[in-house]
Amino acid sequence: MEKDPLTYSVIGCAMTVYNKLGPGFQEVIYARCLAIELRRAGLSFVREIEHNIYYDDIKVGKRRADFVIDTVLSVEIKAKINLEPAFLAQAKNYTKVYDFPRGLLFNFGSTSLQYKLMFNPKYNDPDYIEMKKKEMKIPLIPDTDLRGDSGSSVCPFCGK
Repeated sequence: MEKDPLTYSVIGCAMTVYNKLGPGFQEVIYARCLAIELRRAGLSFVREIEHNIYYDDIKVGKRRADFVIDTVLSVEIKAKINLEPAFLAQAKNYTKVYDFPRGLLFNFGSTSLQYKLMFNPKYNDPDYIEMKKKEMKIPLIPDTDLRGDSGSSVCPFCGK
């Protein structure tokens, strides 16, 4: 399998954060530090974009992924002793709900950085990523906002 440069860069940013901080902090601290590293790497991202969940075309709730990177990658962050199956299911569901080909789950709470790469089985076409980039635009977060808050509860993907 060919390495995906975006996923590889994001994993590298997470490793940098883990190597500097180690385990023991709350998720929000790791998220803020990861935002700094993603910005330094020149990656386009937004934090905690709310997305509606539908069942048979009926809105049943909302969820937020910790990061959406370059309109094609969802990232979920945990700070637990170990990754549990429920966390993997959550990250996989975000990948599907946001309609992205890939998703990453990071756990900063273990004795070493844990991560899992999720694939949305719906997408096996390599041209999908380029189509998605042209179809959707994610604004860059200003350098002064280290929390990465977008300031809007409207999803830039679906407008809801």
